[in-house]
Amino acid sequence: MRYTDLDKTESYKKLLSLKENAAARGGLDAARIRSCSVPMAGGLSYNWAAKAAGSGLIAVLAELAGEQELIDKYRALLDGETMNTGEGRKVLHHLLRGQLGKAVLHNGRDLGEFYRSERERFSAFAEKVRSGKLSGSTGKAFRHAVQIGIGGSDLGPRALYLALDNWAASRGRKKLSAAFISNVDPDDPSAVTAGLNLEETVFVLVSKSGVTQETLANELFVKNKLKNAGLDPGRHIVAVTSETSPLAHNPAYLDSFYIDDFIGGRYSSSSAVGGVILSMAFGPETFGEFLSGAHEADKLALERDITKNAALLDALLGVWERNVLAYPATAALPYSQALSRFPAHLQQLDMESNGKRVNRNGEPVAYATGPVVFGEPGTNGQHSFYQLLHQGTDIVPLQFVAFAESQRNDDLEVEGSPSQTKLNANLAAQIVAFAKGKDDPNRNKYFPGGRPSSLIHGKQLDPAALGSLLAHFENKVMFQGFVWNLNSFDQEGVQLGKILTKKVLSGASGDDALDEYGKLLGL
Repeated sequence: MRYTDLDKTESYKKLLSLKENAAARGGLDAARIRSCSVPMAGGLSYNWAAKAAGSGLIAVLAELAGEQELIDKYRALLDGETMNTGEGRKVLHHLLRGQLGKAVLHNGRDLGEFYRSERERFSAFAEKVRSGKLSGSTGKAFRHAVQIGIGGSDLGPRALYLALDNWAASRGRKKLSAAFISNVDPDDPSAVTAGLNLEETVFVLVSKSGVTQETLANELFVKNKLKNAGLDPGRHIVAVTSETSPLAHNPAYLDSFYIDDFIGGRYSSSSAVGGVILSMAFGPETFGEFLSGAHEADKLALERDITKNAALLDALLGVWERNVLAYPATAALPYSQALSRFPAHLQQLDMESNGKRVNRNGEPVAYATGPVVFGEPGTNGQHSFYQLLHQGTDIVPLQFVAFAESQRNDDLEVEGSPSQTKLNANLAAQIVAFAKGKDDPNRNKYFPGGRPSSLIHGKQLDPAALGSLLAHFENKVMFQGFVWNLNSFDQEGVQLGKILTKKVLSGASGDDALDEYGKLLGL
């Protein structure tokens, strides 16, 4: 395979020649909406009708996919080739959901079997917690679970927990409530622990390295709270870490579950990082359904025809908008309150993966890479930043997610329609308003239109649909990284701040600017 910068490809030159007719207003009708739909896993569909993309553009995007060998690179990743060039590592989060490539071996270990065995271990642990066979230091059954982590150890699992909370509770699957501690700000763990009965709480300490500053500070905070309440911390904390970390095989914890360096933090929700707390809260069966939806999405992402591969098509349309149309950002807008933290997870997934200025060989690239990602659930966002999206000077591509039914089916008809109907009517109106705009002689009331959007939709947000949704965006980001010739699987951008923080805390940084800001902040 060849790894080539985007601007060195023939397909990119063809894309640039198509720019003039890109943002034509109008053209959105019923026939186009019906024709621009791609089936996804988990009962979902991807609709791109409101993108300014005709058959000519789609054909060139298909050429780009072939020229950059996107499916072949995905297969190489699945087969365990070293795709994280910065750290010299394999990239194996797909393997957590099921094997699609060759058996992946490392130092004689079958990693697929290792991941399966860890899932079996934490599933059995979760069942003991849920049944009351495993209890806290006073013998009371656990009723609450709290995850202590940051970044990928918090954003994904928190988003997934919130996404399934209503669904699981309405079906009798919820046994433990969950909360999350992430910020090193002491007000975060203080607020979370203040509302809990610590006798009935199990904590999940998540740090792959075992030395994450914020996480270890919060662990000590929690241990101190437990001791002050007369409880044994060792009976209330379970660790999720790597086998080489200081937390591994540590008798100070109820148990320890393992991932390895081939599972990146922002891609780790399918591992014990998400699996332990979700399995305790909603049951291993629910987590298994989530993994099945993700696995099916991973399989569909192997399709070479871009019009039948939602993740690949979404990625290529995003490259068109970023590199040819020069749109600087994209908005993730789920019309589902259950997905309230999903945009925050997508923000880390996308911006930490593809927020790079050098290619996989460390050479500067001469084109834009990952966009700024932001979002809020609808209809809240409509009353916040949609003004800029409709009439601002920047065009921001929009990624909508919606479901025909609510999770609880607990709705009330008001003024002729239930709230779920009102929610989706708002979304339909927004898609068309963004695409078509509105003429008005009063320029303050004129809407230019030509604002592109996509829509992922399904019947209901359940575990399989959630797994499909997560895998869709993970695979989209992966494909875009391949197009841009990036290493999407390391995150050196977070390291410099950590190094300087340690210097500030040492009290002798050797940098007068660091020291002066420290003084301003009361250090």
